[in-house]
Amino acid sequence: MTSTEHPPQAHEQRISTVELGSNGPVVGLQGLGCMGMSFAYGPTDADEARATLERALELGVTLYDTADAYGSGENEKFLAPFVKAHRDEVVLATKFALGFDPNDPTKRIINNDPTYIRTCIDASLQRLGVDSIDLYYMHRRDPKVPIEETVGVMAELVAAGKVKHLGLSEVTADELRAAQAVHPIAAVQSEWSLFSRDIERSVVPAAAELGVALVPYSPLGRGFLTGAFVSAEKELSENDFRRQQPRFTGDNAEANAALLAPIRQVAGAHGATLGQIALAWVQQQAGAFGLAVVPIPGTRRRSRVEENAAATRITLTGDELALLEPIASQVSGDRYADMAFTSAGRE
Repeated sequence: MTSTEHPPQAHEQRISTVELGSNGPVVGLQGLGCMGMSFAYGPTDADEARATLERALELGVTLYDTADAYGSGENEKFLAPFVKAHRDEVVLATKFALGFDPNDPTKRIINNDPTYIRTCIDASLQRLGVDSIDLYYMHRRDPKVPIEETVGVMAELVAAGKVKHLGLSEVTADELRAAQAVHPIAAVQSEWSLFSRDIERSVVPAAAELGVALVPYSPLGRGFLTGAFVSAEKELSENDFRRQQPRFTGDNAEANAALLAPIRQVAGAHGATLGQIALAWVQQQAGAFGLAVVPIPGTRRRSRVEENAAATRITLTGDELALLEPIASQVSGDRYADMAFTSAGRE
């Protein structure tokens, strides 16, 4: 191992812990999004990805996030050996409700049907090789099915011992309140970053009010906030799904790249990377809003998980936060090509 791969600062201490929600599991202050290890972000090195899982755990990262939709269950299968080896140390999160049209692989299908949910949990348990899921999320909401009905079925899974805690992804404040009235919700997972702050209007305050944790996905803007790429069309592989996202293509990409300037300025003051500043900003929202915040940056490289974990020890000043404040309002392009796929249209 070279010093470049494993910087000394990453070895000095494990990250702090926090409780997910009022009665949720205790996890590291930062989790790990595992989707890209076998899905969505182009070619991957499976051996390095496995080593990344192990390294993350050494650093105190204990929340590992996957979903049955990631590679049609292949991501869950990929995680299974790691989970088996560290079952008592790992808080395992997976999801149901999202699939793809067999006649059109580019088209997503959302399914909250009770029978489908019961089928999904059994399939996930089998693929992951576990008796219960620590945190089970509704990946996306089907507005045609009452949220109370969906959460009611999820509560049945808790009673049956198949699930320990419940989570929701991309829901509105009203949906969260309705769900919480049926069964305690440990966490809401939604996109939250220097580029995506719409959930601050109502979802985050509602979560704080109810004692629900926020688990931000894509806290690094799918890598864009690290400066790793500018044009997805020109720089990323053909099977990288970011090539279809408006923010990373065409004129939007060029305009958004210019917004990284203040992040670079703050990073320079801390001797940190752009990604570390983006993560530090997300983490400090916990104090700003009064709730637990556990971002789940995704990576498949040990050096990157070390870099990310070190961000938990960076504190931004009031002046630095003020410098970063305007970024989100200046972003060009939507988060997805089809925003109906998110909670935005239901707010």
